[in-house]
Parts: sequence; C-alpha cells; structure tokens
Amino acid sequence: MTTPSPLLTTPLSEDLVRGALDLERTAHGLLPHRLPARARAQNTDGQLAMAEAQPSGVRIALRTRATLVELDTLPTKRDYAGAPPRPDGVYDLLVDGRLTDQARASGGNTLFIDMAAGTAETRPGPAGTVRFGGLADHLKDIEIWLPHNETTELIALRTDAPVEPVPATGRAVWLHHGSSISQGSDAASPTTTWPAVAAALGGVELVNLGYAGGALLDPFTARALRDTPADLISVKAGINLVNSDAMRLRAFTPAVHGFLDTVREGHPTTPLLVVSPVLCPIHEHTPGPCAPDYSALSEGRVGFRATGDPAETAAGKLTLGIVRDELARIVGQRAADDPNLHLLDGRELYGEADSAVLPLPDGLHPDAATHRLMGERFAKLALGPGGPLAPARHRHDQL
Repeated sequence: MTTPSPLLTTPLSEDLVRGALDLERTAHGLLPHRLPARARAQNTDGQLAMAEAQPSGVRIALRTRATLVELDTLPTKRDYAGAPPRPDGVYDLLVDGRLTDQARASGGNTLFIDMAAGTAETRPGPAGTVRFGGLADHLKDIEIWLPHNETTELIALRTDAPVEPVPATGRAVWLHHGSSISQGSDAASPTTTWPAVAAALGGVELVNLGYAGGALLDPFTARALRDTPADLISVKAGINLVNSDAMRLRAFTPAVHGFLDTVREGHPTTPLLVVSPVLCPIHEHTPGPCAPDYSALSEGRVGFRATGDPAETAAGKLTLGIVRDELARIVGQRAADDPNLHLLDGRELYGEADSAVLPLPDGLHPDAATHRLMGERFAKLALGPGGPLAPARHRHDQL
C-alpha cells in the first residue's frame, strides 16, 4: 500500500499574488487590498473599505508539477435581511490559461446587512479550504482567481510538489478603474467579470480597481492609479456619482479634470481611455440618490430605484445623460493636447437594445450573460486591432 506523501506548505507572498496593490498581514494570514495603505488611511467610507478588500482580479499564480493544490482562506460573505442567502464566492482554477475547475470555501465570517435599518453586523466564522485535485503531472502554470465579491484572507497554500512564481509573460498590463459593474457585480465567477473576460480575449494582464459604490473620483484613488505601473489605463466613471448624489455638475467637471491630471502625473503618455456609463434606465434622466426598492425586498430579492426629481437637473443634479455629455466634452477638450486620451461611450458596451433583451435584474447591475457581452465588446472596441488600448503599443512586466 502506497502512503501519500505529506503536502508541502509554501508561504504566501507578493511574488505569488497578482492583481493586488497591497498585502496586509493579519492575525490569520494575508489580506489582499486593491488600494494602497496610504489611500485606505484617507478613506472614511465603509462601503469602499469593503469593496477594495474584495479581491476582484486578484489571483495566486504559480508554476508547479503538483497534482493537488489546497488553499486555506477566511472569507467574509454578505447576507441581506429579507433576501435569500447569497451563494458562497467562487474560486476559478486556470491551468496554462484555461479554466479547468471551480470551487467554493465553506465557513467564513458573515457580514449581515439590513438595508431598511441601515445597519451591518459581522458574525465571525471558521476558515475553509479550497481543494483542486487530479491535476496533470507535468510542469504547468496555475492561477487561482479569488472571489470577486468576497473579502478573502489567505491563510495557507499546500501542494504535493514544489512551487515557484510564474515568470513575467511580457503581456501589457491593463489598469482599470470603475464601479461595482467593473468589480464584477453579478458575474458568475471571478474570471467572468467583464474586465476579466476582456483581458483574456485581449491578451493583457488585468489590475482591476473597480470598487462597488466607490468610483467617486476620490483623489486617493487617482493617486493609486498614478503610482501603479501600467501600459494601458481605463477609467469608467459616472454611475456612482449619480446614484450616491455625491456632487453636482459644478463640482463634477473640475473633479474629472483633477482625476485625469493626477493619473497623467504618473502616466503622461500611456494610452488612457475614459469610459462613460453603460445604460441604466432608472438613472438615465432621473438623478439620485438611489435607494433600496423595498417592494423587491418583500419579494425576497434585492432591487434599487432612483429617488431624485428630474426637475432638479436645472440646479446641477447629475443624471447619466448629463454625465455622458460632460465626459465627452471634457475628453474632447483635453485630447487636443493629449493624443493618447480617448473616450468610449458606455452604451456601446450595454445600450438600449441590450436592455430589452438583458434587463438589469436589480435595476443597477448586469447579470452574468451581460458581463460576458460587455467583456467581448470591450475586447473588440478597446483592446482589439485599431482600438485605443490595443496592447501591441506597449509592454510592461506584470505586477
């Protein structure tokens, strides 16, 4: 009888983690962050703090002959009062660039959110283990993509063969910033968020700075983009500014200029694409703020509605239509002196015709099929031949 060899434990470190801007050492292990420590110190918004610690686009990358890989994690899951429990986050396994398996981690902490009361409570739970077995016994590159919508502390990595970091591929690094739609919202898994789909089709390395509720033109976010090495950059702005009712047109225009100025301090000639909002019917002509749709909650689902008055646009309140027009004007003005600055109308990714076939289930966020559609379109329009972010222009060692 053959006795299985004991598994090897490899310390988790920066050279094995891709797509994070910072790794915080916690009492349990390592917590990937998508904002650097200095930015987090300047943030007072609990929603953004939660979103940036959810590792959308973050993956463990290793080269090994292992046929078994185990990863211990401590996830923090979300549940909403009155709605059915959310499924556990998905871990995607890629072997030599191909999705070959998926798994979920049991246990973990639970953040219980009561939208009606405006409260949130964290309930502690145990760590879990994600296990991928039956892998081919040859040297291969493995990526484990962490759940895009679940805070995930990395505790231990075990394999039945030694591992080493994956060498740099030479692919262009694409740095993207946006809202919950860019983070992944209701995508089926971390490699099927629209940015991940676009990156795979476009042959680029993704660094995803999409933050649910947090694309608010914050100066510390602009500095994070400025200071992060990248060959291609895109900034998708608008929906969070409208649905949070965070600013009026008078503040919006200089805030966009200031955000782009800061990014350009670190990337003066890098191809930079500004993406205006995709279609969102509730906010096309109605300002925010956005609020929970309690009639949806009574039916056991999450939904949202716009609570502003269209007449308030005369006083400077923002709608998505106003935001698109102003972004087009700003980019057109700046592009006269910045030939590497470009604009993409978000409705080319998801527009009126798409809404008729694939409506937003909760009024704000696209479903899994729409993420796939948006990713395919972005890959063609932005990353494809002749596109403003065509990766053949530049190369940089991946993060």
